[in-house]
Amino acid sequence: MLIRNACITDAKGTRTGDVRIENGVISAVGKILPREGEEVIDAAGYVLLPAFIDLHCHFRTPGFEYKEDIETGSRAAARGGYTFVNCMANTKPVCSSPEIAHGVMDEAKRIGLCGINQCISITKDFDGKTTEHLERLPDDLRFISEDGKGVRESSVMYRAMQTAAKKGLTVMSHAEDMDLSALDYRLAENLETARNLYLAQSTGAKLHMCHVSTIEALEDILTAKRRGVDVTFEVTPHHIWFADTDYRVNPPIRAERDVNALIEAMKRGEVDAIATDHAPHSEEDKKNGAPGMVGLETAFSISYTKLCREHHMPLEILSRMMSRGPAQIMGLNKGLVEEGFDGDVVLVDLGEPYTVHREDFAGKSKNTPYDGLSLYGRVVCTVKGGKITYDAR
Repeated sequence: MLIRNACITDAKGTRTGDVRIENGVISAVGKILPREGEEVIDAAGYVLLPAFIDLHCHFRTPGFEYKEDIETGSRAAARGGYTFVNCMANTKPVCSSPEIAHGVMDEAKRIGLCGINQCISITKDFDGKTTEHLERLPDDLRFISEDGKGVRESSVMYRAMQTAAKKGLTVMSHAEDMDLSALDYRLAENLETARNLYLAQSTGAKLHMCHVSTIEALEDILTAKRRGVDVTFEVTPHHIWFADTDYRVNPPIRAERDVNALIEAMKRGEVDAIATDHAPHSEEDKKNGAPGMVGLETAFSISYTKLCREHHMPLEILSRMMSRGPAQIMGLNKGLVEEGFDGDVVLVDLGEPYTVHREDFAGKSKNTPYDGLSLYGRVVCTVKGGKITYDAR
């Protein structure tokens, strides 16, 4: 495949040129003459970015396929410009075994629209106590998470982090002190954030903090980074778009001062990644109070409109948070438009606004607060390994 006349932006900067992808890998960037029989995409009028990587999503397989499945989740990802996602373990049964994880990952490979890494639960079957299964994880399963709740007992999290440090696992923390959630959700996030940072410092574990939403948690993480703690963190699009609203997500939408602090940290280049926490629900489940929203198909547009157009953040910083940063956290050869990197790219239209229509979503669920919103940054074409997975040109 040859992509011509592109305005190319990634974490390293912006330039114009052509991009050739061969055998799934970017083989040349510059002024390139087409070859006979080569698939050619004219990118004139669009911006070419490295495809997006989502550190945090839910495809609901196994057990909750009525909300989402691997194929519909993969189609939603492709429509949103994503070629790789990291799925959480709160399935039914809970993903506590290599067999379940490999089943999900193999199905994604068969479908071919989006790569998946499947997380393993920190405690076996979310029992809150058992961590011995982590000792037996194979080398291709490197991420563990108790997403949906925090690990209640500090001693259990300490043991899990000891194993993670020994085996080279990344611990993904849903920071929520479950004893405080019903009393003060801000305090629940802040206290568990601080606890897990100190546990990571003590054990030497690699820690990733999910969906950071408060100014206090943000400041504690940045302070821990300066202390040398091996920690990265993500912010969701909805936690920078909304303030002081009651649409139910977990953690909740925060106050304006929290939103402003997160955005300023992003502009300073301090935030490692933007992750969607794509959480599909049926209409009935959502009406009954299920927290979360779908996010893959709107993440870039929400982030670009809020950060780049409203707050004048350079597109290079947004590309780093949505592509190169997540790739580095996950150890993927993705996230830059350079020779030798995977041939995963996305074309976006930054010039004309479009309107979000939930009925157009490729995913199975439609639980979004963005329906009817006018946004900039429409994804027009997604390419994974030199093959088009979504095309709306």
